[in-house]
Amino acid sequence: MIPRYTLPEMAEIWSEEKKFQLMLKIELEVLKVLVKEKIVPKDEYDEIVKKIKIDIKRIKQIEKITKHDVAAFVDQLSESVKSNSARWIHFGLTSSDVLDTATAIQLKLSCDQLMKRLKTLLDVLKSQALKYKNLIMIGRTHGVHAEPITFGYKLLGWYYEIKQHYEMLEYIKKIVSVGKISGVVGTYSQLSVDIENKVLKNLGIYSEPVSTQVVPRYRYVYYLTTLANIAASLERFATEIRHLQRTEVLEVEEPFSKGQKGSSAMPHKRNPVLSENICGLARVIRSYTIAGYENVALWHERDISHSSAERIILPDISIATDFIIHRFTEIMKNIVVYPENMEENLKKSYNIFYSQTLLSELVKKGLSRQQAYKIIQPIAHKALLEKKDFIFLCCNSPQLLKIISEKEIKKLCSIKFLLRNIEKKFDEIS
Repeated sequence: MIPRYTLPEMAEIWSEEKKFQLMLKIELEVLKVLVKEKIVPKDEYDEIVKKIKIDIKRIKQIEKITKHDVAAFVDQLSESVKSNSARWIHFGLTSSDVLDTATAIQLKLSCDQLMKRLKTLLDVLKSQALKYKNLIMIGRTHGVHAEPITFGYKLLGWYYEIKQHYEMLEYIKKIVSVGKISGVVGTYSQLSVDIENKVLKNLGIYSEPVSTQVVPRYRYVYYLTTLANIAASLERFATEIRHLQRTEVLEVEEPFSKGQKGSSAMPHKRNPVLSENICGLARVIRSYTIAGYENVALWHERDISHSSAERIILPDISIATDFIIHRFTEIMKNIVVYPENMEENLKKSYNIFYSQTLLSELVKKGLSRQQAYKIIQPIAHKALLEKKDFIFLCCNSPQLLKIISEKEIKKLCSIKFLLRNIEKKFDEIS
């Protein structure tokens, strides 16, 4: 991922240096277990540990000759030891034993980092939902006024959506924290199942029940699609902010910092660029799932068609998702809210949002739904088109007053009545 959308914590997890460090850690962990199994002499293992070191520049020089990154890595490690003890490096292993196990650790670390980000976002959403739980605004469907909600209730929905993603990622972490030390076709021809289990347990991950030369790529698809789902939710929220920031609406606004410029040409502009940025990156994140799915079907026990794609999609999707979670958290932490505009926009409906309440009351009084609809709909349309108060028109409708009294109409037509049941939804986070 380009530096513009990269934060240091996730970048470190997917850095070249980290990858080689993990590969070395795996090689040494295998040797440690082989010492205990009396396969590798202890003194030779000690010599390897004392002398071995990574030289990335030298690895790349060797790779120009070998045309194989892991082979170059092993050759460089052997060079650094400079003794016959180096023969034990990569003993009984194939490249994917090291690569897939390293990837499993990186994916586990990525899940931890993303869960940390989501936890921070959950805290912010909870705080803001409680802060604005009684701030009334109009709810919209199809972009058109529907019934009142509160801004806090909108944010409460976002909170629970992110909470679900957090819980799913916690589950996915177990699915991707799976490596293998099972050899060239997964049959343990050189090292035993027991050795694999001991090595991977020491590394803090699980063993693939049955592998080929690789860990099956369906596991990675779970990770990719979970991150795509997180991005889709953040895009949904960001899109809402973009709509609510429109000049004609202006109920909320992204933070606009001192010195920030909204346009190179128009000094007045305060654009929702942070939210738009999230929406754009969410599209990129979703696109990576396609390559992930196509990487599942490899030839026989393994081919290398997945490798080039994974070098891009696994780091990039992790880094981009990390970035947009952080960006959205900062937006929500510093969101600007305009209660007065919410109130003004609410008035633009002329109280027609009570139409369903009155329709339901007519049904209770014995009218069919169709009969009730025919009475209420013309009054509501008249209120909107002629900019007249819906409650006033209802109280002056001879047809309606034959069924329901003016006193009943005014009692039912209250926002407090419409929102009487949502308080309980805040109980769990209060």
